[in-house]
Amino acid sequence: MTCIAIIPARGGSQGVPGKNLRPIGGIPLVARAVLSCRAASGIDHVFVSTDDAQIAAAAREAGAEIIHRPAELAGNTASSESALLHALDDVAERGIDPQIMVFVQCTSPFIRAEDLDTGVAMVRDGAADSVFSGIETYEFLWRDADETLPPGTGQVVGQNHDASHRPRRQDRRPDFRETGAFYVMRTDGFRRAKHRFFGRTSVVPVSELTSLEIDTVEELELADAFARVFDRGVHDGPATPDPIDVDAVITDFDGIHTPDTAYVDQDGRETVRVSRADGLGVSFLRRAGVPFLILSRERNPVVSARARKMSVDVLQGVDDKATAIRSWIEEHGLDPQRVAYVGNDVNDLGPLSVVGWPVAVPEAHPLVLRAARVVLTRPGGEGAVRELCERVLASRPGSEQLISEVAGGAAGSRRSTPTLAAADAPDATPGPGADADR
Repeated sequence: MTCIAIIPARGGSQGVPGKNLRPIGGIPLVARAVLSCRAASGIDHVFVSTDDAQIAAAAREAGAEIIHRPAELAGNTASSESALLHALDDVAERGIDPQIMVFVQCTSPFIRAEDLDTGVAMVRDGAADSVFSGIETYEFLWRDADETLPPGTGQVVGQNHDASHRPRRQDRRPDFRETGAFYVMRTDGFRRAKHRFFGRTSVVPVSELTSLEIDTVEELELADAFARVFDRGVHDGPATPDPIDVDAVITDFDGIHTPDTAYVDQDGRETVRVSRADGLGVSFLRRAGVPFLILSRERNPVVSARARKMSVDVLQGVDDKATAIRSWIEEHGLDPQRVAYVGNDVNDLGPLSVVGWPVAVPEAHPLVLRAARVVLTRPGGEGAVRELCERVLASRPGSEQLISEVAGGAAGSRRSTPTLAAADAPDATPGPGADADR
């Protein structure tokens, strides 16, 4: 049986503008939905139905096929069912005849692939015709007796219980509340019913931790904070960060190459602490032919010394970083959508908006984290640049051989290939004329 996933993701959103592209844990909502579907072994194709070019680009990059939704099916009053029926017609024109359809809503950022597989198996094995994700609830629900009054202002009536009998939680059967995250159904039954519930309906019980649905800015911020915990928990072992497929890298200096601190001696001379691992990572990129620019609002000899040591471009004393980046990108004949910029503070918001890959360090300002497409796992000055370099190299063929060659030449008598864990020793970059990477 062929199974497809369809993710409706229109461009307009009244509650949270641009919601489907908002990053959660550094990953756009629509991309998170795509990645969950791709990780499910029972799903053969993943489609995103959208009217928005940016959503289409983010979904395509995450591995989805795109269905272009007409405007009349993308307004505020358009139903999800209308988008699904249109998508099924589009899929049929591509020669795909799915027997099972998974309807996934990207407003639920923490969908587990194993839960999707459970739902698909229930329909595939004939246990149900339609399935929804739900969480167990033992809540006592009440409803207004007089619905002509404002909610909660009059008498109420128990809905799922006898108000005169209050059994213990362990003595009650649970009810199930829809999470809205996903629905699985037989395609032919959906076409006939034109609705997601038909025939024998069953539930896939899911963890309450995965049930968060984003409809407000507050829920968006809560999900972003929770993502760092949840995303680590979904892996049986250490997660391998996704590659960053770009042609050039631009970084701020303070807070990226350093821990955003400085040492000042009695004569007012400033030094900073950097990571040797970062310097070696940059050498990997140079060897791969990836242009690298350090951009700083301050004019400081320390920045010049570090850039000179790493043999990379540097621009200092730049008040308008966004304009400077556009000029540098144009001079190098680059596509802005294939450039990464790494920042940590609010003065990086302009540059982050210019490039296709806005990147933040984990301790960055909340507004920067919200604007980032990727949030690195390593802090500034403690391997952030190295992590970025390795993730850029991971998108390029032959990267492992290149790293081995560079490491062999740089290590001298140390023959092992450095890794982030093994090459984290911090270094101090003093003022002009000093050797930063002894």
